[in-house]
Order: sequence, then structure tokens, then C-alpha cells
Amino acid sequence: MTYILGLTGGIASGKSTVSQHFTAMGVDVIDADVVAKEVVEPRTPGLARVVAHFGSKILTETGELDRKRLGDIIFNDKQKREDLNAILHGEIGEVIEKRKNALIEQGKELIVLDIPLLFEADYESQCDEVMTVFVSKDVQVKRLMLRDGIDETLALAKIDSQMSLIDKALKSDVIIDNEGSVKNTELQVDRWLEIFKQTR
Repeated sequence: MTYILGLTGGIASGKSTVSQHFTAMGVDVIDADVVAKEVVEPRTPGLARVVAHFGSKILTETGELDRKRLGDIIFNDKQKREDLNAILHGEIGEVIEKRKNALIEQGKELIVLDIPLLFEADYESQCDEVMTVFVSKDVQVKRLMLRDGIDETLALAKIDSQMSLIDKALKSDVIIDNEGSVKNTELQVDRWLEIFKQTR
């Protein structure tokens, strides 16, 4: 029986660090962000639907999605963010489901679903366990400012546009504390994997 671990976190929380470590340890990871990019590649039905809703201004001259322009539109408008999620949610979900089923058929013992909006999109019902990568809001703000070269006001606005990490942590089975070093974070993941292997 394949075990499904849901992995989530917030912007600049370090979820990618944990996801990459699972991959390095030989665990199959399905990354919802990668899928979300694939379904809006040029000449895909997903991109056509997004353009139909938001207009051709969100395309580059070469016909690709201008992520920055679309990001600027949806970041400042909650309704437009919800519209975009509604347009692509079904398609992203189908691809994730297809890849998950293919791995289950291969007899994989563990699959990680790396989904930023795991709770918001109700994916927790598909998971045996949910892991949240957690940092305090202060650390999140500082890391986001440093990573994206933005000021504190914009960093806070980006963070506040998502479900808070505290709320995600309260809904989770496992919390990875990512306030220390990368090594410390990886050790926590290793411990989880050890316990998982012992109980299988």
C-alpha cells in the first residue's frame, strides 16, 4: 500500500529545501508548482483559458505566459487570484492524480505531494499525513525580502495573501522547523523517514 505524504508551507518558508531533500533521498515527489507551469505552456488548453479570462496582455511577444504581469494582476486582487485558481485547479488536479496513480501502479512505497495550497485546495483528504515546513512570520518576512529584493511592506502583503503558516501547522500531522540551518532541517526529514521505514 502506497503512503501519501502531503508537503506544504508558505512563501519563503523553505518547503523547496525539504522537497529537494526528499528527492535526494530517492523519494518520488510530485511538485504542484511544476505541474502548474506545464498546464500553461504555449498552445495548451490551460493557457488558452487563462488568456480568455485575463486577456492577451498577459502574454509575451513570443506567446508565452508573462508570469510577472499575471502575478501583478492577481496579487492585488483576491477575486482575480480565485478566478485563476478556479480556471487551472481541475487541470492541475488531473495531472497530479495521473502521476500519483502511475507511481502507485509502480508499487512505490512513499509518494510526496508537494502542494503550496494543499489545505486551500482540499488535498489533505488525499494524504495519509500532512507535513508543514514552518518558520515564524518575522523570519519569513526577512527571508522573502532577501530572496526577492523587496521591502518589508511588499513582503508582508505577499505573506498575508496566503493562509498563515500557524494555521497550516495547526492542521498538520508533522511540523518541520526550518528556522535553523539547512542541515538541521534535513536531519528532521531524515528522522521522519527513519520512523516511516520502521513502521512499514
